[in-house]
Amino acid sequence: MSNASVSTAPAQKWADPKRFLWLLGPAVPAIGIAMLYVFMQTKAIWTLWFVVGLVHVILPMLDWAFGEDAENPPDGALQGLESDRYYSWVLYAFVPLQLGVTVFGAWLAVTSDLPWYHVVGLALSVGMVNGIAINTSHELGHKKDKLDRWLARISLSPTFYGHFYVEHNRGHHKNVATPEDPASSRFGESFWAFLPRTVIGSVRSAWHLESERLARLGKGVWSADNENLQSWGMSVVLFAAVIAALGWAALPFLIIQAIYGFHLLEVVNYLEHYGLCRQKKADGRYERCEPEHSWNSNHMVTNLFLYHLQRHSDHHANPTRKYQALRHFENSPQLPSGYAGMITLAYFPPIWYAIMNKRVLAHYKGDMSRINWYAPRREALMKRYAEDARQLAAQKA
Repeated sequence: MSNASVSTAPAQKWADPKRFLWLLGPAVPAIGIAMLYVFMQTKAIWTLWFVVGLVHVILPMLDWAFGEDAENPPDGALQGLESDRYYSWVLYAFVPLQLGVTVFGAWLAVTSDLPWYHVVGLALSVGMVNGIAINTSHELGHKKDKLDRWLARISLSPTFYGHFYVEHNRGHHKNVATPEDPASSRFGESFWAFLPRTVIGSVRSAWHLESERLARLGKGVWSADNENLQSWGMSVVLFAAVIAALGWAALPFLIIQAIYGFHLLEVVNYLEHYGLCRQKKADGRYERCEPEHSWNSNHMVTNLFLYHLQRHSDHHANPTRKYQALRHFENSPQLPSGYAGMITLAYFPPIWYAIMNKRVLAHYKGDMSRINWYAPRREALMKRYAEDARQLAAQKA
């Protein structure tokens, strides 16, 4: 698209300066395994909580220290980037490491005679790895290659969130930034109100989408071809195998890490489209998704750990475009921090509203008719921000 800032470097001389930095993605489960090994050798409790601290403390600090990177690959380099299998292998490396940290963590939870609160810390760290793994699944699940798609679903198995594969690709990408989308948060909606709505709504959407697809094929929803059932079956097999090997004592650990893992996906969903809304056209259909309908961030470190997930506008414009080729758009709304910092703020609604509500209003230049409102608070919020909206509209005029 013309509004993406494109590097002017000649394509034949251009090389991806972040080529080996993308290994920070699979480094996350590798760090998780390393921390669990250090605990096994030293009994140092801090290692059980390290990955949680990595995401909530260390990555935001690194984002602040290293700043933003809005550089785009030149158009002439995109085809070469897309076809370079190295970038796929970076993704593939995540999946076995992720499964390894899950099994290792379950074994430690059962065998280490830890007090319950440190078992929780262990489960949260492993859940954090598996929550980040959902982003790996997200990247793989948009691809056409069968291996990529199967690995995407395997990567979802520790969190029991296999329906994400169906709902995200066929539901969220169709309905994003509209009131119909369970994964798009609304202006004035807290994360704690959004969480049950999106969890329940995504399951319903995925089940409905598969029901419709199978009906077109002349099959029932309980068919073995139901991709939700297939993905949930992978989770059942994984959980059953761990319990068979370690006993029922492993089940609380597995449940806690799964819940924490999929909650991490949903808090990212919460911040990606907060308050943004696609408008309906005269024919009743929504306008196409544009860069203005996703919150973006160019904070470099979190982008490296999350495979450019923060360049979300280009992802919605080009869902099959691979992470290494995603571009920054000048007209996309920008978050004040990387996703790692924003997910922590989302847990505290008053702070979140203070930072983000004014950004939504500014993005729409005071036009409150364009906002995706949280219906239970709509009238009160419109009154509260009426003066701010008037001032912004006056500046526009």
